[in-house]
Amino acid sequence: MDASGLIVQLLNGLAGTSSLFLVAAGLSLIFGVTRIINFAHGSLYMLGIYIAYSLTSWLGGTVLGFWGSLLAAGLVVAILGVLIEVFLLRRIYRAPELFQLLATFALVLIASDAAHWLWGPEDLLGMQAPGLEGAIPVLGRMFPTYNIFLIIIGPLVLLLLWWLLNRTRWGTFVRAATQDKEMLGALGVNQAWLFTGVFALGSFLAGLGGALELPNEPASLGLDMRIIGDAFAVVVVGGMGSIPGAFLAALLITEMKALCIWLGTVQIFGLQVEFSQLTMVVEFLIMALVLVFRPWGLLGKEQAASRNSAPVEAPIRPAGRFLKVVACLVLLLAGVPLLEDSFPYLMILMQDALIAVLFATSLHFIAGPAGMHTFGHAAYFGLGAYAAALLMQKTGLPLEATLFIAPLFAALGALVYGWFCVRLSGIYLAMLTLAFAQITWSVVFQWDSFTGGSNGLIGIWPPDWLSSPQSYYYFTLVIVAGSVLILRRLLFSPFGYAMRAGRDSVLRSDAIGINVKQTQWLAFVIAGLFAGLAGVLYVYSKGSVSPEELHISKSVDGLVMVLLGGVQSLLGPIVGAFLYTVLHDYVLGITDYWKALFGLVILVLVLLFPQGIAGFFAQLGSRSQVRVSRDGGRP
Repeated sequence: MDASGLIVQLLNGLAGTSSLFLVAAGLSLIFGVTRIINFAHGSLYMLGIYIAYSLTSWLGGTVLGFWGSLLAAGLVVAILGVLIEVFLLRRIYRAPELFQLLATFALVLIASDAAHWLWGPEDLLGMQAPGLEGAIPVLGRMFPTYNIFLIIIGPLVLLLLWWLLNRTRWGTFVRAATQDKEMLGALGVNQAWLFTGVFALGSFLAGLGGALELPNEPASLGLDMRIIGDAFAVVVVGGMGSIPGAFLAALLITEMKALCIWLGTVQIFGLQVEFSQLTMVVEFLIMALVLVFRPWGLLGKEQAASRNSAPVEAPIRPAGRFLKVVACLVLLLAGVPLLEDSFPYLMILMQDALIAVLFATSLHFIAGPAGMHTFGHAAYFGLGAYAAALLMQKTGLPLEATLFIAPLFAALGALVYGWFCVRLSGIYLAMLTLAFAQITWSVVFQWDSFTGGSNGLIGIWPPDWLSSPQSYYYFTLVIVAGSVLILRRLLFSPFGYAMRAGRDSVLRSDAIGINVKQTQWLAFVIAGLFAGLAGVLYVYSKGSVSPEELHISKSVDGLVMVLLGGVQSLLGPIVGAFLYTVLHDYVLGITDYWKALFGLVILVLVLLFPQGIAGFFAQLGSRSQVRVSRDGGRP
């Protein structure tokens, strides 16, 4: 470890700060004004680098052609952002935050397959910037000239944004919108065009950030999911809506990564510590620490993180309809093995759907009645799956034992994580759950000697009495049906009513003696327990488990299931899980571009059924009952 190597790594960190700051600044602007959690912001970054590749290949032989191409790529992405805002987001501004997340997630799927169709699956490395191809010596080491330009561009963009937001009339409107949009509208400001302008600027920054990375990084299809996690971390660490905070957070995160690379492998008290592996998760470690001790961010405002009560929802009334529907569904599913000769794949598909039902129902338990939005529920699913696999392989415990013990490990993870998470609310709670989930995923992914690393664990099969596919299918059906009924019973217990009371009004709940944090903490543990049970069923059904079961994409899958069915309906997660599993399987089989088609289906469902499918029909049923009561029962 020499000082020159450290200096060069820190300079590389400064260069990386610029592109990360640009994409995070755009995300912070959009969230600060529109309050939309734009999951597709990473896709705009990815499209920026792809468009820059095409334009520079066509025009970039000269200095003017190259830099004009990068600027044009940002402008093209800005136009795409305007189209997204005008034709989609304007329709869902008043929808709950999670539905907005679902719509933007659908855009991620569409953008990913659009890039695949236009540019192919291969990584595309762009040309070097004309005039900045070389390197200069720094303390005996060579440092790329282009990185010096990146070091300069970040602070320059920060100054331009500060001037725009603090020295122009438009910037005054933007800052006012972050404080009180309704008052701004009452003063006669056209909010629609203001939102469009903000979205265009945020999209331009994301596209430009991607374009500027073209000489250093190839355009690839995985950039969207990778950069969005980093951008979320920067926005949360810096403070929601704070542009200087975003720059400070981007600087902190990139320099910490550079420091980890420089440290490499260090021996501490006889143990080999791989600091270089922390680069995969350092941003989430920082985000977790900031959210625990300063949830409003480094330069954010304290009141922005205050606990706000969720909108009061109509009470979920106990009724026989739920039990009747579940009973009919169980009877139908019990007959699936009888159709094996005619539909050989149907039983496997329905078994996957049943496991998805338990996962989605456990997520709905805290996202709906408890009002706690989480982006990291896959952590408990994965902990249960890995615990079952490791207990069987390391200790030889049979399925009967792991079925009871493994979910307890997931519950323990929820117990630890939940203690921190319930102290926050809204987007801050969601981001902290994401941080904990990504930390868990990183540990599993990199602990090769224990978890199998990226290869996962294989050879985890049920015992002889469950070795036939039909036996394990019925076993899964009984476990899932029983678990769903237990969760429903908990919702109509005194604990369930206390949980919903804390969701609707924290102050009133405290006034009548309900310990809201303790109730929510217990809800976290219960949800984690049943998510872990779903993970156990999964690992024995597939015979293997991999780190993908803890990834953010798995958590998003669960959210999609809950939201498609309806977060305010008990049948919602059941309907959503079956619909998601069947749609995913059907779309996957009919086209190579299944992501785009699947995203379009999700968008259509979101726009047609903003309350979810089960919620929509429940709402229709309640309206018809109101009409009948008003008519005195007359036809």
